[in-house]
Amino acid sequence: MRKNKGIFVGVLTALVLTATGCGHKEGENIQAGFAAVEQSDYAKAMQCFEQAVVSGEDLELSYRGMGITYLGMADYDNAINAFEKALDNGGIFAGDLERDINFYMATALYKNGQLQEAEELFDAIIDSDKKNAGAYYLRGSIQIASGDYEGGIYNFEKAMEYADDTHAMKIDIYEVLAENGYEDKGREYLVQMLDEEKNLSDYEQGVIYFYLEDYDNARNHLEIAKQSVKKEKGKVVYMLGRTYEQLGDSNYAGVLYSEYLEENPEDALIYNQLGLCKLEAEDADAAIHAFEAALNLGDSSMTQTLKYNQIVAYEEAGDFTKAKSLMDAYIMAYPDDEKALREAEFLKTR
Repeated sequence: MRKNKGIFVGVLTALVLTATGCGHKEGENIQAGFAAVEQSDYAKAMQCFEQAVVSGEDLELSYRGMGITYLGMADYDNAINAFEKALDNGGIFAGDLERDINFYMATALYKNGQLQEAEELFDAIIDSDKKNAGAYYLRGSIQIASGDYEGGIYNFEKAMEYADDTHAMKIDIYEVLAENGYEDKGREYLVQMLDEEKNLSDYEQGVIYFYLEDYDNARNHLEIAKQSVKKEKGKVVYMLGRTYEQLGDSNYAGVLYSEYLEENPEDALIYNQLGLCKLEAEDADAAIHAFEAALNLGDSSMTQTLKYNQIVAYEEAGDFTKAKSLMDAYIMAYPDDEKALREAEFLKTR
């Protein structure tokens, strides 16, 4: 576990539960901040947590909130710094709250590409909590990405053993395996779910069939889920739209995205997918509008993807001057994007 800017192992093996959360009270700004985080309103959340610090509310909780907000914004450097400050303002003895902060910090390190440091922190978390499914999952993800297949699978099996929601965990594990060249192993988990699990929701079955490339069954289950799901409807629309795209009906997928956005205009992910549909339909102007509407939402987790797709849309529209200008700014912001560097060379010939 990390405490006061150092990594230490085994400190939490003998937790004193009376010290885990005693004396911690969420003030009104902290409460408002987390309410905003739940709505993905990160700008408001950050204002609330900053005000909490100014107002003298619990500093450990305030900086923890800032870290989680930065994490949601995909600003991993600032997230790590905020979690460091949270731990600096913790008590002498590390407890459940500190373990929670360390988990978020390890996640930020992982997302920031600091894999070794993240893995060391997950090691410490697991040493103190042998049933921490999230830590096993993320440690397994790091090991898979680093080429340690056996270690990754071991950790994934542990994650599935201890997860509260094993269905979601198995789908997440499939995605990691597929992204790293082990799709066949991931498909084993999905097929096993269909064969052995009796209480899969229509959404879960739809996602599984989608990844198994059985798009007809995916559509059927996701259509049912679309009618029944009340919360997190965006994820259903996203998967259903992608299914129709795979079935060759990008036009209808675009209709689904547009209808959803009329009632939920703050969803950058769906705007991005709508833009991709419009590109597929050779409607570059509509694609540009979708990507720029998404960028205006300020969702940092989507910014790089949206900016790249925006460039492609301007290319498709024949506005190479605008595309070149945007690409120059993109390369300055993301100099390690090899695909963008190749595209920039192409633009020089236009």
